[in-house]
Amino acid sequence: MIRRTVLALPFGFAATASAQEAWPSRPMRLVVPFAPGGPSDIVARVLSPRLTAALGQPVVVDNRAGGGGITGLEVVARSAPDGYVFGLGSAGGLAIAPHLGRGTPYDSLRDFAPITLGVSVPEPIVVPAALPYRTLAELIAAAKAQPGRLNFGTTGPGSMPHLAAEQLQAAAGIQLTQVSYRSGGLLATAILQGEVQLGFADLPVLLPHIRAGTLRPLAVGATQRLSWIPEVPTMAELGLPGVDASNWHGFVASARVPEPVMTALHRAVAGALQDPEIARVLHDQGAVPGGNTREAFGNFLRVENEKWNGVIRRGNIQAD
Repeated sequence: MIRRTVLALPFGFAATASAQEAWPSRPMRLVVPFAPGGPSDIVARVLSPRLTAALGQPVVVDNRAGGGGITGLEVVARSAPDGYVFGLGSAGGLAIAPHLGRGTPYDSLRDFAPITLGVSVPEPIVVPAALPYRTLAELIAAAKAQPGRLNFGTTGPGSMPHLAAEQLQAAAGIQLTQVSYRSGGLLATAILQGEVQLGFADLPVLLPHIRAGTLRPLAVGATQRLSWIPEVPTMAELGLPGVDASNWHGFVASARVPEPVMTALHRAVAGALQDPEIARVLHDQGAVPGGNTREAFGNFLRVENEKWNGVIRRGNIQAD
């Protein structure tokens, strides 16, 4: 696919892939650091056939679950610098976990080469429809009247739902009590059943319940209103611009992969994300397709690391 460019690569890369060999010349692995069926796995499997067609070699999804996304990303960081292994990391693994107490076995800004943003996944704040709160202002007023009495659900300390709620508490001057669950599905069920009074969660998990009328969205942490629930205001519209929480999944490779190979990877992945049919499928799942430049995604990674590091330090948040 990039035969003449690869012939010009320096000797260091020629040691790992024959200078006479066009890239790619064998199957490739797309590492998903979560179990099958989750949001990043769905994105990877939607894109895999298009990537196979674009690159001319099979792109196989390789699920490497563990450590909240850390295990799979370590596989990518330590992979051979030949471009045959790349990954789809999450905000948790690339921008949050590095700043929690346990740290990560990689430096997310040093050990990875950014390819492109895969998808953004908005995080609305919702309450059970049976509760009387119809606006965020009403919820905040109730929290101020009884500090610590309202429970918010998360998927664990340091998770995106937890950090989003930390942002809300700081911005609104309220005190809430955290209750942790093992997955987004369990969190949504807990809110539905009234075990907790509120929570942030990924839109794909919440959308069926919002459409069924059993969960009530009060605001979204995205920078603009969402096409799925256009009647729901943003936090900024409600005077809380400091609550800026959207989950995301982005494509990365080992930082040692040569520039021509990175260019080819970006062309294939961004091209697939920008395909109208792929974009429609991802939108139907409740995700906003990415496909930005390598430079833009690299800048995004730096900003996200700075933002969540600040939230973690201010809240003195520790992972389990």
